[in-house]
Amino acid sequence: MNFSELPTPCYVIDETLLEQNLKILKGVIDRTGCKILLAQKAFSCYALYPLCRQYLSGTSSSGLYEVRLGKEEFGKENHVFSPAYREEEFPELLNDCDHIVFNSFSQLERFGGRAFAAGKEIGLRLNPQYSTQKGHEIYDPCAKNSRLGITLQNFREDLLEHVSGFHFHTLCEQNSDALEATVSAVEQQFSPWFSQIKWLNLGGGHHITRPGYDIPRLERCIHHLKDTYHLEIYLEPGEAVALNAGFLVTSVLDTLQNGMPIAILDTSAACHMPDVLEMPYRPPLMNAGLPGEKAITYRLGGPTCLSGDIIGDYSFSSPLKPGDRLAFEDMAIYSMVKNNTFNGMPLPAIVVKEKNGNYRILHKFGYEDFKMRLS
Repeated sequence: MNFSELPTPCYVIDETLLEQNLKILKGVIDRTGCKILLAQKAFSCYALYPLCRQYLSGTSSSGLYEVRLGKEEFGKENHVFSPAYREEEFPELLNDCDHIVFNSFSQLERFGGRAFAAGKEIGLRLNPQYSTQKGHEIYDPCAKNSRLGITLQNFREDLLEHVSGFHFHTLCEQNSDALEATVSAVEQQFSPWFSQIKWLNLGGGHHITRPGYDIPRLERCIHHLKDTYHLEIYLEPGEAVALNAGFLVTSVLDTLQNGMPIAILDTSAACHMPDVLEMPYRPPLMNAGLPGEKAITYRLGGPTCLSGDIIGDYSFSSPLKPGDRLAFEDMAIYSMVKNNTFNGMPLPAIVVKEKNGNYRILHKFGYEDFKMRLS
């Protein structure tokens, strides 16, 4: 199958680009001795797990179904963190995970004994209350009154007997200078107890595979922690694994005028790329420019009834017409894992672009995928 034959809308994961990211991450593993996990919350396309498994150490999960997916399809180390665990789900988590991270000492007191008896690695999530980002508080685990992690004021040394590691996740799409500053804050507050643990998980939000990311600084942070405290170091990036490795291919359905040229696409920001509205951000579009950069600027919107279902303003060298195909970039992450069927919109097909350039459909969705979520 070639590009012109793809059903639209569809997500396309480029196997070659994905492997380029994996090789960068494996380089960090090889040079530092750390372990890097795939954070499934960003990318859960398990048809590509056999490739990821060749380079990464395992998976991290945020809930029971991700845990099951990691065990069934990845089959290496399987870590889980949740702000709070459900009693009825905990036995299955014990069966499927090897590392369980607790968000509070009350959760540790409730579930930790069972985790220890089952031979699991027990971790605690820390909150150093040190923010390295401005704005987008929705993505800042160290924002004021955050529910995520244990602050120094609430730390209890008397409950560390069976704890084998600490975890912190404070970054979002950031460079290693933010990690370096955060590590310093964590050390200042929590290093007195590092001698009682054997591993430290630096969480996610590291944009390791982004052009310009300072990998040597990241590796210095890892070596510092390993050499100073003799700890095993984990990272669990999500975006970095599949960054810029996927596309959302869409077709123009109609064009119209209302103060400016508008194009209606068969893909939806609200349904198929919800971070466009939630974060918000303007996804890159292949062969398009910023508003005014090229001859004609269009506002691109989706086919739903939501007035705000707007992807953004883009300029083109020539007018758009129904049937034209567009490809939004960096659509492997936080897309398939977050999409929805609002308005009865079909879910985009999932396609892999193989190393030989052939396109192969992994999965197509239909009416039953919409109906099965309702009653």
